[in-house]
Amino acid sequence: MVKSGQVAQFGFSNPDRGKLGLEALDLAALRRRLTADTLTKVHRTDFHQLFLITSGTGVTMVDFVDHPCSPGTLLHVSPGRVLRLPSGELEASVVLFTPAFPASAPAAFGPVRRSVPRAEMAVFTRAAQDLRQEYRRNLLTNEPVDLLRALLGAFLLRVARLPTDDDPARLDPRFERFQHELERSFATTRNAAEYAARIGYSPRSLNRICLAATGRSAKALIDARVALEAKRLLVHTGLSSAAIGHRLGFSEATNFTKFFLRETGTSPGAFRQ
Repeated sequence: MVKSGQVAQFGFSNPDRGKLGLEALDLAALRRRLTADTLTKVHRTDFHQLFLITSGTGVTMVDFVDHPCSPGTLLHVSPGRVLRLPSGELEASVVLFTPAFPASAPAAFGPVRRSVPRAEMAVFTRAAQDLRQEYRRNLLTNEPVDLLRALLGAFLLRVARLPTDDDPARLDPRFERFQHELERSFATTRNAAEYAARIGYSPRSLNRICLAATGRSAKALIDARVALEAKRLLVHTGLSSAAIGHRLGFSEATNFTKFFLRETGTSPGAFRQ
């Protein structure tokens, strides 16, 4: 664990088998091995975390948004997102894995919260149990991880086809291309026309795609992503507001402050406090 500013940063560390890039356990077991400080404070990781809530109710904070949790809630916290672990009287299956472990890693910008339909809950619960069973078997036998990787891949495919809580429709692949480019370039450009050119669309077409997918313009989504990264850096690092603005492509500290105030309703300093 490395602490930076007010947020602890955790790298993946499997206590059972150091070189295995996956761990499958339940939330109670995870809580028992963490300190009270870690359980209650904000942190971020360099690995993926999946939580399938099976009983109880509570709240999980991810990227400064509180997500209510109840049976059937499935949370995916991708690397770099800030997190406060689920609170309340919850039981959950937990899968932790490095980006390199699955054959095809889930997207870093995917939705955090999904709801498993009641009719499919037994299937998801069994899939999580199969993962845990194979994980324990692998610890004992030290066999190749092919089956474990395949089980995780099947679980991730089931997750991917669930509707999101915000938008029950599956994402438009054109919008996904924009999201990929946004994740790659938000710190270097906030120009919507440049993003449109990079993925082969006119600015008008890109706006139509974004509006259909989210109800927000391309420019609004770009600015929201930059503001989110600014929030993360304000909380996660000791960098000055000016340094954060420079890292995010603002040539003047005052321009960054005006941008942050417009996007969040508060100044960088007030948000950090």
